[in-house]
Amino acid sequence: MINENSCKAPSLLDALIPLFVMIIMLTSAVLYFGNDSSLGPNQISLLMASGIAIVIGFKNGHSWRIMEKAIVKGISISLGAILILLAVGSLIGTWLLAGTVPTMIYYGLNILDPQWFYPAACIICGLVSMSIGSSWTTAATIGVALIAVANGLGLSPAITAGAVISGAYFGDKISPLSETTNLAPAVAGTELFAHIRYMLWTTIPSIVTALVIFVFLGLSEDVTDSGANVLQINSVLDQHFNISIFNLIPLVILLVLAIKKVPAFLAIGIGAMVGAVWAVAFQQDFILSLAGEGVDALTANITIVWTAFFDGVTLNSGDAQLDDLISRGGMSSMLNTVWLIICALTFGAILEKLGMLTKIMDTILTKVHTSGGLIASTVATCIGTNAVTADQYMAIVMPGRMYKQEYERRGLDPLVLSRTLEDSGTLTSPLMPWNTCGAYMYSVLAVNPLDYVFYCFFNLINPVLAVVYGFIGFKIKKLVKAV
Repeated sequence: MINENSCKAPSLLDALIPLFVMIIMLTSAVLYFGNDSSLGPNQISLLMASGIAIVIGFKNGHSWRIMEKAIVKGISISLGAILILLAVGSLIGTWLLAGTVPTMIYYGLNILDPQWFYPAACIICGLVSMSIGSSWTTAATIGVALIAVANGLGLSPAITAGAVISGAYFGDKISPLSETTNLAPAVAGTELFAHIRYMLWTTIPSIVTALVIFVFLGLSEDVTDSGANVLQINSVLDQHFNISIFNLIPLVILLVLAIKKVPAFLAIGIGAMVGAVWAVAFQQDFILSLAGEGVDALTANITIVWTAFFDGVTLNSGDAQLDDLISRGGMSSMLNTVWLIICALTFGAILEKLGMLTKIMDTILTKVHTSGGLIASTVATCIGTNAVTADQYMAIVMPGRMYKQEYERRGLDPLVLSRTLEDSGTLTSPLMPWNTCGAYMYSVLAVNPLDYVFYCFFNLINPVLAVVYGFIGFKIKKLVKAV
């Protein structure tokens, strides 16, 4: 049996080779497969890079048994997220069948002004996410409807996705109910509400700047044909669904559960079940039309609702645009995302176990000599950890543990570290297609991260602002020495 203590530590070259392979293969996947790169090519890229890391592990004396155990452990941390993903798939399916999402689309098309749509979408998602503390739940409910409304108004789905994600992550970031907002101060060793107040110095300027850009983009949109398009979509929705304010009750129930801090998987699962009940109660004509002629009502209700849970809803209205908006959902729609998450976490787990991430981080620290450089290094490390481990929690915990003593040694308050972890670790996670957050947003919003990444203005501006503050010394809190 191999003694792991006798294994060689990786050299910097050892640590960098798998990263270079991953970057080259992921770039090639995008070049050759475009928006379809997340449907398999990215997964193979991550597994191939994992294979290279494993070969290096063998070279340095590690056993397969230990590496396999690390991979299994790494994947296991995502099981909670995978359960939530599957529940969200069912939620979208039953809410489409229940008329909840179609009702949100219907009212959204009538209420939201096309030219002010982008900033409005950002603000709405921000308020909801702040109330419930979950960017994921916000995107899966309000975000899905807003993407559909944008399509109906002839607006850009990519910009809309950027507005949804910007708002959702703004609200998540400053909500005391958010898991990441609680995790960052816990890792850094500071207090939750002091952490939230201190984050406002980077968060508020970033969201205000993002809203200004969204206003500009909205005012520059050509919406001359949106009126006729709205009338057409609403007419078809009226034909197929019983549109009523009562259809929004499942949304209200889910938001209340989230505010009450019911665990996400349980809350979303209950939301999906409520959607199924609402479908049977309010959408009998639609259910019977999906079942086809000759199918009795009992069989139709059982089979169509059951199908909504695992395979979503497929609408054939004759209107191609509306069919694309409504034909989605089900657990099966999340399976490709689950595959991507497993492959990404395999890569991150093996690099962490073999000491490759630590080697890279230690090399970075030797080059850092100023507070601004330390903050910039923390931001870069959080982004890199998001890219390599594919998990936003790892992107907070690992850099937080690594840099905590260094911040103290340089006389910086733990609040500086906790804020920097959130400014970069939390916010950059949805920008990478293979990260759990990026894969999730792709699944629920149906917009590729490579398309929306440049429109997530809040997520892009905030990390940059954190680095700028570090170098100019603005709002960088120092440790108070005991007298």
